Amino acid sequence: MVDDEAVGNEEPGGTRRNALGRPLVVAVAVALAVGGASLGYSLSNAGAAPARVANCGGSTPRLTVQGTGSASGVPNQLTAVFALSTTQPSAAAALSQNNTKVSEALLALAANGIARKDVQTTNVTLSPAYSYPKGVQTISGYQVQNTVTATMHDVTKAGTAIDALVSATGNAAQIQSLSFGFSNAQQVQGRARATAVHQAVTDAKAMASAAGRHLGQICSLTDNTAPTVPEPFLFQNAPAASTGAPLGSVPVEQGTQTETDQVTVVYAVSE
Repeated sequence: MVDDEAVGNEEPGGTRRNALGRPLVVAVAVALAVGGASLGYSLSNAGAAPARVANCGGSTPRLTVQGTGSASGVPNQLTAVFALSTTQPSAAAALSQNNTKVSEALLALAANGIARKDVQTTNVTLSPAYSYPKGVQTISGYQVQNTVTATMHDVTKAGTAIDALVSATGNAAQIQSLSFGFSNAQQVQGRARATAVHQAVTDAKAMASAAGRHLGQICSLTDNTAPTVPEPFLFQNAPAASTGAPLGSVPVEQGTQTETDQVTVVYAVSE
């Protein structure tokens, strides 16, 4: 027996109604409608282009920024430049006396812990000395000057070493300059360089955002800073021991020293 209420009655024209007289909902049509919408959504997304990252090729607009950074540290070495001069009537005598003074200087440095590898002869000159009797230029002798550069890795003992050299060589010694530095300058320079790069990146992001652009690839990163050369300061000699004046240990204070670095970064940008 067929249940008309469960199956529904078919009216002329193909319309099916249930026993209550309501039209049957065609599930297939609903499924097709929903499926079609989903399919349309999938097709629409499949055709969307992914976000493009600006590269450095062709005529891509670019943004150039600079960053500056600095870092400080306590210098742990001192470079001293000594000039040892002697004057004698003959060139040979002047050179011989100068050799003696230089040997005394080297012994004084060695006795105060300065290694031989840290002492270098950087200049030697031999020149005539002139006098002007009755306004006439006359050679009165010869002068020899030997320049010695010493690197002292224990700054706390540098003053004592300088004092010892001047005491040993007397009036022949002149301290031309002293300059502080780092035995491992790369550490301080590295911190300065990293700070410079961070500043450049931060500025690039801010500028691109303000201009309504997006940063792409880094096209170039350039370090603009030349190697740091410690700046020497001139040193006025204390009275030499041969004058009878007391000569104390030279006070040396290293303080702090700052390294500065600058970089240039070039970015590709896009809308």
